Amino acid sequence: MRPLTRALAGALALSAVLFVGEPAVAASRTAVTASQGDASQLASSKALVMDFVERLYNRHDLSAIDAYLGSGFVQHDPRIADGQAGLRDYLTAQNATHPHSYVSVKRVIAEGDLVAAHSNLVLAPGTRGYAVLDLYRLSGGKIVEHWDTTQEVPATTVSGNDMFSTLSCPQVSRPAPYAPTTSNKQLVTDMYRQVFVDKDVTGFDRYIVDPYYQHNPGFANGIQAAKDGIAGMFSAFPDFRSDIFRVIAEGDLVVIQSRGTFTSDMVSGVFDIYRVRNGKVVEHWDIVQNVPATSANGNGMF
Repeated sequence: MRPLTRALAGALALSAVLFVGEPAVAASRTAVTASQGDASQLASSKALVMDFVERLYNRHDLSAIDAYLGSGFVQHDPRIADGQAGLRDYLTAQNATHPHSYVSVKRVIAEGDLVAAHSNLVLAPGTRGYAVLDLYRLSGGKIVEHWDTTQEVPATTVSGNDMFSTLSCPQVSRPAPYAPTTSNKQLVTDMYRQVFVDKDVTGFDRYIVDPYYQHNPGFANGIQAAKDGIAGMFSAFPDFRSDIFRVIAEGDLVVIQSRGTFTSDMVSGVFDIYRVRNGKVVEHWDIVQNVPATSANGNGMF
């Protein structure tokens, strides 16, 4: 694992936050998933990913790799070599060292051919473990590509909120089935661009409403805490830039995958999850990981 320190995680936060050496991708080249897909296909894709996670990470059944991954599987986790063999070798070693490890999935968001799973990875029962966002791309009923970020779960947080729970009402983790996916996706994308690409923190006033629940460990709840924290980050890192790579939305939940560049040798991969209620952002989770200088697969994290 390559978790950031708590202080750096706070500095990277994206909504009260803000989530190798490849060149930065300009915001104009952002890859945004266009197709929402029908409900039955999304449900099928989510079920496939959940079955895969259960078999591979909770039952430690490595045959799930052959059953669920495509033959040309592309890996973006910098710790793991490319292809089916790379994942098998990595998990064989991890299972030997941590035979009782497990994953608890907290929320799943799907759009088009992408499925995002927000989870708590626990290597040793009784420990807090890690917050993880896994993003899977599916094709032909198989998982063909994977991205992720991983962050250690701290003992305490500034807000007093944990990294996984849902606090805004209704307190359910699944996407709201009748929420306006398209407009929610556009709202969060617009907010993110104004605040993190254009560096205008007044975007929080326009798009967020209090009570605003914050799950980034380094930030307090509320709009003002978001503005103060991000303005401070921009002041400390005047050359900061954010590049958006993917936006995935389902109902009232929107996931943004981005890269935050603070300095030439201080770069982070970030996944943010925002919850939208009645046209305003009301809750935020994120997972932040530093981008290593080298990768076991050479594909980059994005």
